[in-house]
Amino acid sequence: MSSTLLIIQTLNGLQLGILLFLIAAGLTLVFGVMDFINLAHGVQYMLGAYLAAMFVAWTGDFFIGLVLALITALAFGLLLEVAVMRHLYDRDHLDHVLATFGLILFLNEGVKIVWGAAPLQVPIPAALSGSIRIADGVLYPVWRLAIILSGLAVALGLYLVVAKTKVGMLIRAGATNAPMVSALGVDIRRLFMIVFGFGAMLAGFAGSMAAPVFSVEPGMGDNLLILAFVVIVIGGIGSIRGAFIGALLVGLVDTLLRSFSVDLLRMTGLSPSDARTIGPAIASMSIYILMAAVLFFRPTGLFPAKG
Repeated sequence: MSSTLLIIQTLNGLQLGILLFLIAAGLTLVFGVMDFINLAHGVQYMLGAYLAAMFVAWTGDFFIGLVLALITALAFGLLLEVAVMRHLYDRDHLDHVLATFGLILFLNEGVKIVWGAAPLQVPIPAALSGSIRIADGVLYPVWRLAIILSGLAVALGLYLVVAKTKVGMLIRAGATNAPMVSALGVDIRRLFMIVFGFGAMLAGFAGSMAAPVFSVEPGMGDNLLILAFVVIVIGGIGSIRGAFIGALLVGLVDTLLRSFSVDLLRMTGLSPSDARTIGPAIASMSIYILMAAVLFFRPTGLFPAKG
């Protein structure tokens, strides 16, 4: 187990955690404020990646393409809320699950029709290409560091909006008692629409930033959606702080154990063949074991939303 690999994999874990936070933040807001289970949230991550690929190819500039992708992701989220989601708010959670699972199938086929089934590649911006030296003998891609820093900036901005602004006050109040907020004259449907659209834009931002690193392909958001649900369960439903801490924990645990589980088991005295057999199995279960442990000691998550 080399220190160089440990540093690199720790940074990779932070990058995965930041992407999970950008997805989970919107998901936990929608779930916490609207009591709505949106399985199609991972599809919005995928759409963000496809929109970035399309607009970058059209404009030839990544940053212009990113802005256009975010605007389109927001508009699509608002359209989806008006056309589909708001008709499901008064239904039970089973209807939410069935309807949004249908959206996953519909939109996955839709991107195949529009962009084809072959994976797409998005070039890394020239200004952020290459690697940077972060320690002796350790080089790390600049773009991956940019993902981490931009995610931290979004987390700070989101915290300030939720904790310090009037809109954030309404979001927190709506998460606590939506009928009372509506009775006080607040248009709760408009608040729901804003929250849903903003959550879709956050997922689209995650997809746009991930597009130069991963292949852009149908279904790319499905696995991350499962991880995002694990994140909000660990962090606490409706809590932005919980989503942030939970995402970093999941990203680091998943990445580090996938890299070092075999070495750690060898250190306990297991034979190399047994370690190679057991290690990957433990690594694949690690985040679910973490979730079970958190729920055993704190059934509402690490940082549950107040109220």
